[in-house]
Amino acid sequence: MNAANELLTATAAARQLGVSVKALRVYEARGLIAPQRTAAGWRVYGPEQMNRAREVIGLRALGFGLGEMAALLDGPMQDLEQALSAQQRVLAQRLEEQRERMARVRRRRRDMARNDASASASPAVGPAGVSFALPWPWGGETFRLGPLRALTFIVGPLGSGKTRLARRIAEAVPGAVFLPMERAGGNERTGLAQRADDPARRARVERAMARLAGAGATPSPELSILLTALEDPVPSAVIVDMVEEGLDAATQRALMADLRRAADLARPVFLMTRSSAILDLAAAGDGESIVFCPANHAPPMIVEPFPGEPGLEALASCLAAPDVRARTAGVIAWRPPSVLARQL
Repeated sequence: MNAANELLTATAAARQLGVSVKALRVYEARGLIAPQRTAAGWRVYGPEQMNRAREVIGLRALGFGLGEMAALLDGPMQDLEQALSAQQRVLAQRLEEQRERMARVRRRRRDMARNDASASASPAVGPAGVSFALPWPWGGETFRLGPLRALTFIVGPLGSGKTRLARRIAEAVPGAVFLPMERAGGNERTGLAQRADDPARRARVERAMARLAGAGATPSPELSILLTALEDPVPSAVIVDMVEEGLDAATQRALMADLRRAADLARPVFLMTRSSAILDLAAAGDGESIVFCPANHAPPMIVEPFPGEPGLEALASCLAAPDVRARTAGVIAWRPPSVLARQL
């Protein structure tokens, strides 16, 4: 017998479809499938019945009830498309509700961890939020950022204004410091150098360096200055320009793992980046926020790291692996002379 015309018993059909024989009987009772019968009265399933059963099972997997399937499968294609569109909206709402529940669970766990922490521990987040007028090249529109998360990533393509945004955040958050990409100069401008000789602070930096080295990081002057800023107890928040600057891939991964472990008890940290090792979208958690600066100087926006969220695809295109970032180090966006003069 030709394989295309092969008839399967109920048991064999159910095994191939991944359902039970009882499920096939239910589909038959609802008029959704109509198996053939042998001369002895046994149910058998040919290619037509198997294809129909697969359609039923597929719609069941999408959340449709048996009562509505006959009309959907036998009706015009337009009805099925409308039903799928409506079901997508329902599932999206359920997904959002599940995210909210997950967020509440995470917040509850963090609250419990804080209650168990020592009274001297720093708060998990800084100010409840901050609102400020966006700098040039934007039009001065108000940007609301809050509540501040333990970790906030600032991402955008070259020339999108993300450095200006980061500096503006540092100005808007009381007591915050901005660590520029030129780490040595930033060490002086942020006042870090004046506190670098404090024995307790130096010991914290050394412990952090040893901890990261044990996790595969490569000690370097750039990492030392970065840790000096992150371990400084004085600033209320730390804003870092292009955090991956001078750090190899292993160091970037070790740094982020360390920051995420300590995030529940840390002051807000803002990390400007274009490295996928710094911002791994699959690892982003509830205690983190992502600010995206789109191209063409569209206003910054908060992007949630979930598939289908507005802005996520464009944001992901700005991130590259550390080896790619190393090849493009020092590249700046082209500016016409008039714009360069204005920036200076």
